[in-house]
Amino acid sequence: MRCVYGIWDGTVFDARRDSARRQAPPLSGFDEVALDTAAMAFIADRGFLILDESVSLAFAFSDYLSRAADESCGRCTPCRVGTQRLSELLGKIVDGSAAADAADEARALSWQITQTALCGMGQNCARALHEALTHFPEEFGAMTPAQAVFQHSFIYVTAPCVEACPSKIDVPRYIDGVKSGRFDFALGVVLDKYPLVGSCGRVCVRFCEGACRRGAAEGPVGIRMLKRHVADQAFGRHRLRFSPSGERHDKRVAVIGAGPAGITCAYKLLLGGIRVDVFDAQWAAGGMAAQGIPSYRLPKYVLKVESEDIIRQLGGHFLYGKALGRDFSVDDLLGKGYDAVFLAYGASKASQLGVRNEELVPRGYVSGLDFLFKVYRHVEGGEPFELAGDVVVVGGGNVAMDCVRSARRMGAKSVHLVYRRTLEDMPADREEVLAAQREGVIFHCLSNPSELVVEGRQVAGVKLLTMRQTGVDARGRRGVEPVPDAETFMACDWVIAAIGQVVANDVLRPEEGIELDRWNWVMADPDTLETSRPGVFAGGDCVLGPLSSMTLVNALDHGERAAASIRDYLLSGHTHVTPERRMQKFLAENRLLDDKRLERAPLEKPRAHVPELAEDERVLNFAEVEGAIAKEAAYEEASRCLRCYRLYSLVTVKSLQGGHMQGTPREAPATSAFGAQHATTSFGR
Repeated sequence: MRCVYGIWDGTVFDARRDSARRQAPPLSGFDEVALDTAAMAFIADRGFLILDESVSLAFAFSDYLSRAADESCGRCTPCRVGTQRLSELLGKIVDGSAAADAADEARALSWQITQTALCGMGQNCARALHEALTHFPEEFGAMTPAQAVFQHSFIYVTAPCVEACPSKIDVPRYIDGVKSGRFDFALGVVLDKYPLVGSCGRVCVRFCEGACRRGAAEGPVGIRMLKRHVADQAFGRHRLRFSPSGERHDKRVAVIGAGPAGITCAYKLLLGGIRVDVFDAQWAAGGMAAQGIPSYRLPKYVLKVESEDIIRQLGGHFLYGKALGRDFSVDDLLGKGYDAVFLAYGASKASQLGVRNEELVPRGYVSGLDFLFKVYRHVEGGEPFELAGDVVVVGGGNVAMDCVRSARRMGAKSVHLVYRRTLEDMPADREEVLAAQREGVIFHCLSNPSELVVEGRQVAGVKLLTMRQTGVDARGRRGVEPVPDAETFMACDWVIAAIGQVVANDVLRPEEGIELDRWNWVMADPDTLETSRPGVFAGGDCVLGPLSSMTLVNALDHGERAAASIRDYLLSGHTHVTPERRMQKFLAENRLLDDKRLERAPLEKPRAHVPELAEDERVLNFAEVEGAIAKEAAYEEASRCLRCYRLYSLVTVKSLQGGHMQGTPREAPATSAFGAQHATTSFGR
């Protein structure tokens, strides 16, 4: 594939008169996005590339600016009026009815919009058009009948925060809802993806905020706090009611695991009219979110409402106390009338430290997961569990942070965190690390346990190796190694190993035909989540493994995508990868949204402060530490959003399934009016 002419990042090239000068495009992967048709052109905020000289450039930009006009929030005249006018001018150029100076007017107007629009979408949507009209004005003529037959535009609208989110939540859109006081609208944007809005609004690790361009000013927009605010408005003041879908199909799906991935998959399938039974080895829904995330971060009543209550309202059924591999098999399910199975049983077995005396399993030695389960059953169920003396937690992830902070609340005399790398290398959420330090946890970085010291079957301490940093590995991370003859002893009463989780090896039998890797993670297609056995899909931690960082939002994404694939499989006999998904991979591979520089410095607006319990109060019990921001603060925080939408248009010979043609507006999200039925709709994103 070669470029005929175009502009990219300010560089103009033109090989129309000399095909030998045609060059490879500065981006790769057009064929993967177009899939079964030919890519002809690409338009973005950084320029445009013409791959087939038969393209009508005027028509391609007409589609592009028409979609930009649809996306305008209407808050500033340049974007609201300017994009509409550009769309009209280009439409007239395409049909041959434009005045002689239409192209000159469009060129001047596109520059004015770029320079004066208030939001990121307005500042970027007309930039490529201005460059095209400046350098290739002769290409803006009426569209021929032949061109109209084979030219189709697939336009994908996104933003840095959207692409950073595994679930691809339309973040600026639900923030628009908060700005305008339409909390039902904002809630519907998220509910179109998953039901755990308030839960995610409390414990999400905020990939979106890491990508927020406002971070280049006085700090990223508080996206997570706004999501929680929207959920609290719905579930606090009102009781949302979800009714079974009016669409009904004679299909049944078994979902194995009532954690975030399984709940989301069941939710989306039920909304699509497919019957669902959810199996779980425990006696309540929520999975690791329920048992592994302490109540001071995620109150269990919030999770119950957003998981078990919603699934039941939609007509789903739970079968608790039923474990795959112990009480039933995949063969049993497929042989008893289920048309498909979704495996979402998680990774609930703890990794071992691999140190001396670990095999003795002394009293006072426990895995991070088992410790959190004990805390959960004590706090939520009243089961006896006492923690006294000095506690050492080994690890640097979010589970380790949950362990040290829970140990403080359980009454430990002192709590120490041992981590073999530096503080900067810790994979845990920065806010969790800071919270642990403020709550009195003592950090010992560049330390690694080598032996449990055991006296009379009881932990008496741990021997620690002093570590030092070495060179950078292939992933760009500094390695570590022990310092010779630098071992120390730390006395303690408890050692908690929080270094990771694995999948139990007795869940699936080899004869069931589901391929596993050497760590027992289920091997599933990364796009469709199909396993090696037809009709069986898998997602969540049993697929993602250690690479997922065990985050809630990754599991939510898998649940939604699995539901879409299962629905395809049940209703059409096969699955497919959507053009949106292919475009997302294209954008990621070409790093088109990595630039965090601001087009224009915004007026300074400090980030909202989330109210918290006082530090001397929070370690006394498991009450929720973070509070909700006030409505006025939510309005102010939402107004900090720069609305950094970007439009990406791929012109193809055949229309891509799900593509947006000229003038096709994006549909509204699920309305979710308080107390009303929740109805699904397609975003087309």
